[in-house]
Amino acid sequence: MTTIDLQALIPNNVHLGENRQLQRALEHWQPAFLNWWDEMGPSDFKANEVYLRTAVGVDASGWASYGYTPMPDYRWGIFLADKEEGRKIGFGDHKGEDVWQDVPGEYRSTFRRLIVTQGDTEPASVEQQRLLGHTAPSLYDLRNLFQVNVEEGRHLWAMVYLLHAHFGRDGREEAEELLMRHSGDADKPRILGTFNEPMDNWLSFFMFTYFTDRDGKFQLKSFAESAFDPLARTTRFMLTEEAHHMFVGETGIGRVIKRTMEVMKELDTEDSVTLRKAGVIDLPTIQKFMNYWFSTSLDLFGSEASSNAANYFAGGIKGRPDEAKFADHVELDTEMQITVPDGMGGMKSQTISCRNGMNEVTRLEYVKDCNVGVTRWNMGIKRAGVNIELKLPSIRFRRQVGMWAGVTTTPEGQPISATEFEARKADWLPTVEDTAFVKSLMNKVTDPGKMAAWIAPPDRGINAQAVAYEYVRL
Repeated sequence: MTTIDLQALIPNNVHLGENRQLQRALEHWQPAFLNWWDEMGPSDFKANEVYLRTAVGVDASGWASYGYTPMPDYRWGIFLADKEEGRKIGFGDHKGEDVWQDVPGEYRSTFRRLIVTQGDTEPASVEQQRLLGHTAPSLYDLRNLFQVNVEEGRHLWAMVYLLHAHFGRDGREEAEELLMRHSGDADKPRILGTFNEPMDNWLSFFMFTYFTDRDGKFQLKSFAESAFDPLARTTRFMLTEEAHHMFVGETGIGRVIKRTMEVMKELDTEDSVTLRKAGVIDLPTIQKFMNYWFSTSLDLFGSEASSNAANYFAGGIKGRPDEAKFADHVELDTEMQITVPDGMGGMKSQTISCRNGMNEVTRLEYVKDCNVGVTRWNMGIKRAGVNIELKLPSIRFRRQVGMWAGVTTTPEGQPISATEFEARKADWLPTVEDTAFVKSLMNKVTDPGKMAAWIAPPDRGINAQAVAYEYVRL
């Protein structure tokens, strides 16, 4: 098992001290990162001590320690999962060959573009969430927000290390650019549209960490299969940290639903107007936010049929999540069916090669995973005696990327005219009034153990601490 040098200026388990040129380059980048954090990270909480977990190892158990630290002093670093001796490429045209420790020249630009795109999402989400601390519904939630933020910062370090270590001058320039783009910036926005969306309320934050961070999970799982071993090892450890982000989303949405159920029972009503007046978020509004963030996240997987995806798989660059569970790891002449618009307001089935359909395969696995949490939320609603069921919309609904881009459908995926969509979209997606209502509930609560009126307490605290623990010292 590799050990982490926690005393180094840049904590790492990649023997950074043995490569002085690389070490100097990263130490040159570090002040720029800290300046970015100071300007674009969580605002107005720099001096506060936060009960954070920090990586101290990369094994499956005991990998993190917990303690108070101001966020600017967090020990960001470079951590790769342990090297698997004798590892072979598990898919594509190179299946069975030894994995690569360096990037083959013919794949250099492709790997760099993918690593830059992944790296760009990490600081983007920090920027999107930088003002949320001012409206946190509890110290527990405030701490979770900050934990997500510092780990997104570490994931940026993970991608920057790969750029510096394996892509020379091009990589160093790309690493600098990662700090120059900003979420929502009119001149230099983040690469992917989802990461330029405003994040001005906690319901959106919970939806983002459940749906959009889950897309991140599946992207990382695809990279964890890569023939480029340093990338695979980097993303395997990132997945360990990423799990907490999705936990924040699933439990956050669940707590919003639980509180709404409590008030519905107290008032003996399902009427949305009455519930809003009582200060909780009604289920139809929760459904609208689900529709919005789920459909936004679907686009991150790319087009249903993609020659790029085929080339990534063939070249061993990017596999399917959990590649071992598939029967055919080459998919040379295999085919699959997808549903596409027929050009006449309907749908039809189309046959494509499995290699071209890798994005869709991953997207469908993502949908299954998303439904696990939705099932849990619905169980809570059912236990409360309420006959309402939350549902994920169709993967054809509100798409901006792929074959369904710009095709208007119902949440069930049935094509409709643009006129009908405009007339009915207020029933399906958050309106200005819906968002204004949710924002009106966002008042900061700072007493340990206290919660905003629109959200229930968590079932348990963090790291065996009480829910009423002082997770952030204000």
